[in-house]
Amino acid sequence: MTVDSVLSPAHMEAMRRHHVTVTGQPAGPVLLFAHGFGCDQNMWQRLLPHFTDRYQVVLFDHMGSGNSDQAGYDAGKYSDLDGYVSDILELCAALDLRDVTLVAHSVATMMAMVAAGAEPERFSRLVLVAPSPSYIDDPAAGYVGGFTRTDIDDLLNSLDSNYFAWSAAVAPMVMGNPGTPELGEELTASFCRTNPDTARNFARVSFLSDIRDSLASVRTPALILQCSDDMLAPLEVGRYLQEHLAGSELVQLRASGHVPQASAPEETATAILGYLERQP
Repeated sequence: MTVDSVLSPAHMEAMRRHHVTVTGQPAGPVLLFAHGFGCDQNMWQRLLPHFTDRYQVVLFDHMGSGNSDQAGYDAGKYSDLDGYVSDILELCAALDLRDVTLVAHSVATMMAMVAAGAEPERFSRLVLVAPSPSYIDDPAAGYVGGFTRTDIDDLLNSLDSNYFAWSAAVAPMVMGNPGTPELGEELTASFCRTNPDTARNFARVSFLSDIRDSLASVRTPALILQCSDDMLAPLEVGRYLQEHLAGSELVQLRASGHVPQASAPEETATAILGYLERQP
């Protein structure tokens, strides 16, 4: 399904609210890219040249991020994951997107899995880049998320205290790859472009959401791209998702850090293309 060239009012409003960008081949299969916390659609730029020669690529900014409609941001709606999920589904409906491959990063992978469970007819495949269904350990269930609840509370309290100092400290650690400090600086700048109040809200959604109970409802085939030495998503998370997502495939990248589309775009693109070309 391609993005219709005849723009309805709903289509135009969705394009405006989410600063939608459409590139690549108009008649090609559609890839919809969803960015994570502290980023916007620009975080995919190093990856796109690998896809625009054969796919139609649709990019957007979550509300409150990038060049989305900042005046339309509703802190109440976006205080939990459902607000973001409903936006993805509404965006697909407004653009009449079906049979779409949804490529999501970090917290957007949670949104992608919930959206696919709710409206499976919209999505042919999921590509989950550095995913996690929950960042908080659950010892009683034997689940390793990577953080204790105290860890997360401390992280959020630090963010509340001084968002810009928090961004400068945390973004390079999230990016990893200390040998290329310009990548950490790029992510720091992205964090710092986000309104601090919006970022506080989105951070709580990112680090406190838990979609483990939703995984059984996801029947869309999924590629799980697990990074090496990822401070936000340990190796156990990738294995957990593979075990709990029907029809999923796990690929462990050599890339380290949490943002392989920036730090290792060729390896990331090769893994995605290999998966897409194997799928019907």
